[in-house]
Amino acid sequence: MAALTALPLAGATTASEKQEQSRHSGSTILVAYFSRSGNTRVIASLLHRSLNADLFEIQPATPYPEDYLETVEMARQERDSGRERSLAIKVANMAVYDTVFLGFPIWGETTPPVIRAFLSAHKLSGKSLIPFVTHGGYGLGNSQSVLARLAPEARLHKGFSMEADQERRTMNQVNDWLKKIQART
Repeated sequence: MAALTALPLAGATTASEKQEQSRHSGSTILVAYFSRSGNTRVIASLLHRSLNADLFEIQPATPYPEDYLETVEMARQERDSGRERSLAIKVANMAVYDTVFLGFPIWGETTPPVIRAFLSAHKLSGKSLIPFVTHGGYGLGNSQSVLARLAPEARLHKGFSMEADQERRTMNQVNDWLKKIQART
């Protein structure tokens, strides 16, 4: 567990770091992930180290808001309209990878729009596609069918799923606590 706490969970990525992310180390395994709060990033980092894989952070060209509720609403609007977010950068040479571990949180019972954009922007034909998903209690939602639809020629494997709802749980606990305080004052 100590190793997990040492991982960076937040922070901005500079343009030079983005370029570094797109470099190939010789591995035939890529761990690509999108993480809003850091939960999915922790799993991606563990896979990266354990598999000696290349690591790529999927980032939208325009970041989501810092505010959790604003992000939820924006993601809902994108989901309902079918919009995809533009990517900040693409994987430089997807052809060198045989296996892609794809990590993301479940948003509104489905994949975030930026993951749909990632799948649309990269050819995964013949590659093993292995999802790893964090969620707030809704499980995989329809993410398997989204992956199958957007990467139809990939070999889609059953992935890893983990409930990681600290952000929403924390927000709810603080709001409940504040309601109790306000009721007493």
